[in-house]
Amino acid sequence: MSTERAVAHTPDTEPADDALARFHGVIPAGGTGTRLWPLSRAAAPKFLHDLTGSGSTLIRATYDRLRPLCDGRIMVVTGIVHRRAVLEQLPEIEDLNLVLESEPKDSGAAIGLAAAILHRRDPRIIMGSFAADQVISPVDVFQDAVREAIQTAARGFIVTIGIKPTHASTGFGYIRAGEPLAVDGAPSAHAVIEFVEKPSQDVADGYIESGNYSWNAGMFVAPVDLMLKHLSANEPELYAGLTEIAEAWDTPRRVEVARRIWPTLPKIAIDYAVAEPAAAAGDVAMIPGEFSWDDVGDFAAIGRLNPAEENSELTVMGEGARVFSENASGIVVSDTKRVIALIGIDDVVIVDTPDALLVTTKEHAQEVKTAVERLRASGDTDVL
Repeated sequence: MSTERAVAHTPDTEPADDALARFHGVIPAGGTGTRLWPLSRAAAPKFLHDLTGSGSTLIRATYDRLRPLCDGRIMVVTGIVHRRAVLEQLPEIEDLNLVLESEPKDSGAAIGLAAAILHRRDPRIIMGSFAADQVISPVDVFQDAVREAIQTAARGFIVTIGIKPTHASTGFGYIRAGEPLAVDGAPSAHAVIEFVEKPSQDVADGYIESGNYSWNAGMFVAPVDLMLKHLSANEPELYAGLTEIAEAWDTPRRVEVARRIWPTLPKIAIDYAVAEPAAAAGDVAMIPGEFSWDDVGDFAAIGRLNPAEENSELTVMGEGARVFSENASGIVVSDTKRVIALIGIDDVVIVDTPDALLVTTKEHAQEVKTAVERLRASGDTDVL
């Protein structure tokens, strides 16, 4: 994105507090977290679990991070099968702000519908989408970054918060930053040149060395009208369906229309439907996130987030877990009262639940998803 294109965005002269008053949080709570099976299941995905030992589930922690920024103006998009569990975690959510998917349709439909509903209520709303299953600290640094993103979005940008890489990961997408933007209230705002898919190791090494790339954590802050403008241009079929649902959302026709339209919607990620084409058009900016971030993608991540106790190399999670270890390291998650004894084994991952037992290593933790796929193919869906 060129500097000339950046200044073409008409500055918004409203006070900073007015932009913050227009901010609404959106929490997409989808996916089953198959790499965390058998702890995470279709009926109890990872965002409903306390994976950090903090006493708070991931979705509750996400809500609490956003609440001070928007005074409780928060919408949750989740599967209909998770309605009861989500309301137990977030009793503050009103019915009209709990968007239930009858079936998964990827983030394009989930975030797009939230944008369409909010646009019907007030086209001046600035929305911020933050996944329910991420671990972030310190919270105040995250909130400062969101405030900068809101101010930048008020100037007519779709804003992503890029995560400062800690290593050359091949498991994340990347954001290539451009020139700084002159935005009042957002001194760290940069233009975005492009979004990049998950790279090879050599390419990732080059990204880190250049210093121009951040991890793409899927955090977006944007005026709802700009979000929908790009969705309409790039995915007109999806846009039309979401618009029809949104028009009926705050009426008695909501359930009937959603049941009829939702299954017909195309599946596409918000990155492809909006972010990437918007970046090519010069409409995307980035705020660098200087906070710690983890998407808890596998059991190795849980080990990082829950360090072993002093004088031990073994992380043990689970109330009343009964684990004996000698010269062993890794992570044990126990949901039973069964005694687990580990002797002379390194970097092990053991997850013990009443109906399924997983034994692997941290090195192979990403491959748990393959086991889930094979169980599904073989018809063993009762444990999924």
